Amino acid sequence: MSARNRTIPAALAAAALAVVLAGCGSSGDGSGGGGAGASSAPAVPAAAKDDALAAKVPASVSADGKLVFGTDASYPPNEFTDTDGRTIIGMDVDLGTAIAQKLGLQAEFQNSQFSGIIPGIDGARYEAGMSSFSITPERTATVDMVSYFTAGTSLAVKAGNPDGLNPDDLCGKAIGVQAGTTQAEEVVTRSQECTSQGKPAIQVTELQQQTDVTLALTSSRIVGMLADSPVAAYAVTTTNKAVEVVGEPYDTAPYGVVLKKGQAEFPQAVQGAIQALMDDGTYKAILDKWNVGNGAIPTSQINA
Repeated sequence: MSARNRTIPAALAAAALAVVLAGCGSSGDGSGGGGAGASSAPAVPAAAKDDALAAKVPASVSADGKLVFGTDASYPPNEFTDTDGRTIIGMDVDLGTAIAQKLGLQAEFQNSQFSGIIPGIDGARYEAGMSSFSITPERTATVDMVSYFTAGTSLAVKAGNPDGLNPDDLCGKAIGVQAGTTQAEEVVTRSQECTSQGKPAIQVTELQQQTDVTLALTSSRIVGMLADSPVAAYAVTTTNKAVEVVGEPYDTAPYGVVLKKGQAEFPQAVQGAIQALMDDGTYKAILDKWNVGNGAIPTSQINA
């Protein structure tokens, strides 16, 4: 199986930066809106500024007192809109906010199509990207990435798995993925493997938002979906268990904060902020708040 999570192959990156990646998620009713009960999650205390780390932030970033993140808010519980349809919340948002606080800055999250985030960083529209980006060699060739989490791919199906799916054999099945993700790349490769073995191809439905993929599953337009493990697990909860996960996550890989390449000490500042949050317990509190503690890593690294 191929690499996974929100990623694209190098050929696509070279051909069109505007088609970089996408994400996934689900709403409280499976329709693609904000997460049920998100507002009731306990607040995490503000992180204290670290003057030494703050001194490493480039003046071009720190001048306005903000750290502007690009994110695709359609990927609960990592990043999505609250029940008001406007406020961006989630694990990545809480962690990005704490990173900014460590650096003496105020976090600002701007909603974007996943495919526009890395080009937006390259064009200085955003100063960072936090949107469940998997760290890959193709990405680190053009941007810097600072690790903060790890996730795998999961197969989600309707409750009871009426079509008898398993992650190892999806030939001939109607499978949904979010456009631009590694899962979208994966199903193409796996479908080719099916036909080379004389089996029927995978019937792929590729949609722009993961929330739409989840809706396609709950409305029986597809029989299974491939998504990042925390997102698939969250869909189980927010669809009132109309969805279930089959088997164990596979192709585990780290997520990274995306930064423009070659910014002196900025990657070290972000890495130091994440590590400090790990060391003081803030990191664990944020992951536990969103029930994604099984994706915790002990050490943050640059371009890991």
